[in-house]
Amino acid sequence: MRSRQLTLLLVVSLSWLPGCSKQTANQASSPLQSQAQGAPITSQGAVSVETAPVQIPTGGSADGFIQVKVQSGYHINANPPTYPYLKATEVEIKPSGGLSVGFITYPNSIVKKFPFAEKPLAIYEGETQLKVLLKAAPSANKGTSNLAGKLKVQACDDQVCYPPGEIELTIPVTVK
Repeated sequence: MRSRQLTLLLVVSLSWLPGCSKQTANQASSPLQSQAQGAPITSQGAVSVETAPVQIPTGGSADGFIQVKVQSGYHINANPPTYPYLKATEVEIKPSGGLSVGFITYPNSIVKKFPFAEKPLAIYEGETQLKVLLKAAPSANKGTSNLAGKLKVQACDDQVCYPPGEIELTIPVTVK
């Protein structure tokens, strides 16, 4: 009996989550190009990332910025997202050579209503900027290096959300 109740709960729960049910198979160069060619749309194809060089004194810290650009007609979930089943936009950066991340600041979200969600969603669209506090240990390697990282996103349009994806990024850092 309990098994039937759990199955029914799962079926009911999934039925009101159509915004996250679209499946795709391949990454495409851009969502608009994908639609024209009939290829599936991906979260990575709807979003691009740019970083700027950062200079940090040995033993100090400095802000790095990650510019996130979401193609017109798409949005990505904010951090934090409105619902726990939606994937938040999230940055991960690997420490290297005495460089590490102090904290990441996510921008304020835009709140918008979509047909696939019961209540308005917290999103980012267009261009938005994430701020990363980078730290250089006193023993950090002097000179220029690249901090590797990734941006995790889940892109959506006005009808559905696409499978989450990751976009590789590097932040050029010079330790003085």
